[in-house]
Amino acid sequence: MSAALVPDGPPSGSLSLRRSLLPLVPWVAAALVLLVAPHVLTSGIARTMMSLMGIMVVFALSYNMLLGQTGMLSFGHAVYYGLGAFFTVHAMNAVIRNGLPVPVALMPLVGGAAGLLFGIVFGSVSTRRGGTAFAMISLGLAELVSSSANILRSFFGGEEGITTNRTKLLRVFDLSFGPQLQVYYLIAAWCLISAAAIYAISRTPLGRMCNAVRENPERVQFVGYDPQLVRYAAFCLSAFFAGLAGALAAINFEIVNSSYVGLGQSGIVLLAAFIGGTGFFVGPIIGAIVVTYLQTMLSDVTPVWQLYFGHGPLLRARTIGRLLPAYGMAAVAAAAAAAGAIALIEMAVVALRPNEGSLTTLAGITLDLATAGPWLGGGALALAGAAALRWTAPRVRHAWERASGEARRTGRVA
Repeated sequence: MSAALVPDGPPSGSLSLRRSLLPLVPWVAAALVLLVAPHVLTSGIARTMMSLMGIMVVFALSYNMLLGQTGMLSFGHAVYYGLGAFFTVHAMNAVIRNGLPVPVALMPLVGGAAGLLFGIVFGSVSTRRGGTAFAMISLGLAELVSSSANILRSFFGGEEGITTNRTKLLRVFDLSFGPQLQVYYLIAAWCLISAAAIYAISRTPLGRMCNAVRENPERVQFVGYDPQLVRYAAFCLSAFFAGLAGALAAINFEIVNSSYVGLGQSGIVLLAAFIGGTGFFVGPIIGAIVVTYLQTMLSDVTPVWQLYFGHGPLLRARTIGRLLPAYGMAAVAAAAAAAGAIALIEMAVVALRPNEGSLTTLAGITLDLATAGPWLGGGALALAGAAALRWTAPRVRHAWERASGEARRTGRVA
């Protein structure tokens, strides 16, 4: 055999060490970013927003253990987030009342344990089926817990919720966690630990089996594994990290109410996972950051800020222009229908008031409500607008399908 084919021997110790440390580089970089960020963005709103981002990152990663890793679409993931938050608040209040030497930094474990407990209970039922059946069961459980939050006032606190005070717990290194900066670092530390743990789980044989169940549960069963047990294990672990995220939210806000277990919270985490992408680990992290930022900044501008997510891919693919003609016709029709309905409502209010007379002014036009003209005009405008809106609906749908189809061909829409 020639000398050129003889291997050089095992790699040197320094090369082997570098290869073993290479996977740690992204985590060290993430830790440095989390450490430096509050000193670069020093405003109170920036630190608060970064704290919310850290909570949402943990929540979105826990959800992706179901959706992205195991292929289970859940409409009730906020159940474990909210119950983790409620149990954390009650645990903090119990520690304060009894003067127990428990620091606030350990309280996220209470939320995680609560999420795990309810994941074990609810998961034993919901994970027996996959696909649409699982999604519907998760929705039913979410509605059950959400309605219970308004009934069991002693635990959930009704509309007012349950409050606590994180500064009254045991201080370690003289940290009171009163300033937002200290709370941020607590959330950042748990966010990094949770992300590393979730990533490590995804690399284990269990994580690989979750991927297999997502792709082909029948083949998993054929090779000797029970898909239901795999889904159950993934569900319980996901509930644990969701409860931990809820505990971080409870520590951050010091108040928990029924909205924590509502469908709105489940919808936000679902949106975050889809926006960032469920096919790779960093996707939910990106989605959580984007959704939290837009939720914080756009919610003061418009209450329907979620609507504008759907047009992002079309803007990037430059196919949004195909929607404008159909959207324009629909907007005119909707405006006409709304104007007619508003005119009828305003005229009815004036007509029902005693001693107001029959004359009124709408949009600078004086109308005599004792005559039939204003009523017929308002009714005709409302009916014509509604008919036109119904006529434009198929055209809007067709324009959307065309624009989305072109965006898919460019790779902008999954």
